[in-house]
Amino acid sequence: MKVKKRNGEITEMLFDKVTARLYKLCIMTPALVIQPDKVAQKTVASMYDGISTEEIDTLSAEVAIGMITEDPEYETLATRIVVSNMHKTTPKCFSDAMLSLYSKGIVSEYFMKCMKLEMDSWIDHSRDYTFGYFGIKTLQRSYLNDGERPQYLFMRVALGIHGDDYPRVKETYDLMSQKFFTHATPTLFNAGTNHPQMSSCFLVAMKDDSVEGIFETLKECAHISKWSGGIGVHCSNIRANGTIIKGTNGKSDGIVPMLRVFNNTARYINQGGGKRKGSFAFYLEPWHADVLEFLELRLNQGDEEARCRDLFTALWIPDLFMEKVEEDGEWHLMCPNESPGLQDVYGEEFNELYRLYIAQGRYKKKVRAREIWDAVLKSQIETGTPYMCYKDAANRKTNQKNIGTIKSSNLCVEIMEVSTPDETAVCNLASICLPTFVRVGTDIVSPSFDFAKLCEVTSVVTRNLNRVIDRNYYPTEAARVSNMRHRPIAIGVQGLADVFMMLGLSFDEPKARALNKQIFETIYHSALFESCQLAKEEGPYETFQGSPASQGILQFDMWDVKPEHPFDALKESIKTHGLRNSLLVAPMPTASTAQIMGNNEAFEPYTTNIYLRRTLAGEFVMINKHLVRDLQKLNMWNPAMKMEIIRNGGSVQQMNITESLKAIYRTAWEIPQKSILDMAADRGAYIDQSQSLNIFMENPTLAKLSSMHMYGWKKGLKTGCYYLRTRAKAMPQQVTVTPVQPTKEQILACSLANPEACEMCSG
Repeated sequence: MKVKKRNGEITEMLFDKVTARLYKLCIMTPALVIQPDKVAQKTVASMYDGISTEEIDTLSAEVAIGMITEDPEYETLATRIVVSNMHKTTPKCFSDAMLSLYSKGIVSEYFMKCMKLEMDSWIDHSRDYTFGYFGIKTLQRSYLNDGERPQYLFMRVALGIHGDDYPRVKETYDLMSQKFFTHATPTLFNAGTNHPQMSSCFLVAMKDDSVEGIFETLKECAHISKWSGGIGVHCSNIRANGTIIKGTNGKSDGIVPMLRVFNNTARYINQGGGKRKGSFAFYLEPWHADVLEFLELRLNQGDEEARCRDLFTALWIPDLFMEKVEEDGEWHLMCPNESPGLQDVYGEEFNELYRLYIAQGRYKKKVRAREIWDAVLKSQIETGTPYMCYKDAANRKTNQKNIGTIKSSNLCVEIMEVSTPDETAVCNLASICLPTFVRVGTDIVSPSFDFAKLCEVTSVVTRNLNRVIDRNYYPTEAARVSNMRHRPIAIGVQGLADVFMMLGLSFDEPKARALNKQIFETIYHSALFESCQLAKEEGPYETFQGSPASQGILQFDMWDVKPEHPFDALKESIKTHGLRNSLLVAPMPTASTAQIMGNNEAFEPYTTNIYLRRTLAGEFVMINKHLVRDLQKLNMWNPAMKMEIIRNGGSVQQMNITESLKAIYRTAWEIPQKSILDMAADRGAYIDQSQSLNIFMENPTLAKLSSMHMYGWKKGLKTGCYYLRTRAKAMPQQVTVTPVQPTKEQILACSLANPEACEMCSG
């Protein structure tokens, strides 16, 4: 069998060469205690005559990742194969890679002027080997430009943000490459390029209720989407179906036909040169007369002309509506053209205006509030949406309350900022990789969390995001004006569940809840401190005076929560010097970047301990790496244990392991949602924007879902629900595992002889 080498030379295939290459990768530090010859045997068995050495690497990496259930170290081997191959096929130094990108028109002339040959020595190529296999593959598929390595990406981002401030460039590169934090996807895509659009989130106001206003908004959304921005639009000011149009003596068709135009625009405009689809979320208040049609936009059945399945629906809910639902009261649906201004006010001012319009008879329809509520819940059960945000909590507990009324959130419901027809709110995002701050324990010392390092990294992230505001390319003038005036940023996290597992804590036990609060209090304090330092250097943001912070009122004060650590000196410094940024903290979903960094998403619990990952190379069974390591320490990890986890659908609750391990490795479906909401409220006191809060409910009912939403609203959350994640209790037939015969009780549980216990019959 012949093999084609990278230089084009044809040579004989030798099994020993394949084995030697894999063995060499296994003995890198840290050495892997696995069997590279097994990987080599399976690789050679799948080779063909004329295969290239690059293809052999790809094949052997796929073989290794397929053996991950035997030992997680096979993933490390797969990663080393991919990275080694990448290093053989890309420029050996950063400057050469960037010169190549410059010749292709990708990086800018300013970027090249700032680049120094000295930076080649700053790169630590060994850090490429610290990624997981799927993190590297995600980078290759979506993030790395031709000829880039992960280390070159991080240096490009650092240089793109800080320009010729070389100490900051090196500081940012080192922290990102060591996985202490990462900037968000648009920043990774675009930093250093000719159009460095590095912002993630845009909150667009529907300009006005006219043809010109609607299509001006559509044009702005298209421009933003073109440059990788996720968009939230508030549309409660658009007149309802059947309302008279004075200019033409016709009647409005309402918001649904308009939203179909936006739906098709989202499909048409690919972000980042086709790297991902455009994404728009539309926010509506529940008093709007078209709300029931709005709630049907994403349903699977019904009139296709009344569906917008590529848009994301969201409700912006005043407290008065929740009160009416709770008391089963009447609710009045109105048209903003006939009952203007409701979207511009909140709290008691909203309540008074709403009641005034009712007294004047200025409403289109009267319904039970629970009719709207039930439509919301049914839509969530079927589609996972609408998102739910609480208007009064968002506006009462914001540092932007001196600027205006917040009327929507963003695509992922964590950004809450004022947007107007003249100012499109913008936010720049980064997430802190919490598992990197866990200090490994020994036989004598327990593992611990490094809060001092968290303070340091949060300060760097704050300064970076503030600089992004100045370096950024803005798709529209309205976005530039808003971001320069108010300068909000969003610091999030990833891997909170990993931290708990690494420290041996179950997700919602008292120590974990205390750690959750302490982490976010630390992040909030450090971000405030650094933003105040920036204000001393560069001046406070333009609209600082009159803000709650200017009066010594911080986020936890608005929640009536007393922090663990003193903030008094910081409050006085803020009152004296100001802040450079109006908003600072907003935990976002972190889907792609968490996969790159090898962490669980955001602050979410694990949804399963085992899952199937599908790639172009095939399907791979993935198992929670923390669980495998804990079982290995107890000499309990074996093929039978793996099959037992698969048989139980990723749960360990029925397995013969210690109760402490069962508690630590509960999944999102096994953790009470009350605990999820309590922890969201605990950290909420230190989150001055909001948080992308998913809700997990197995076999949801209207009653269970309603109770859960009411609890979250009463806890004072700004975001009540991002996606509702559901799953049926019934498991599909597992053809890859040996079936277990059901007991007599299990047979009876789904029998006509016992219908009340049967989900199929009594559901």
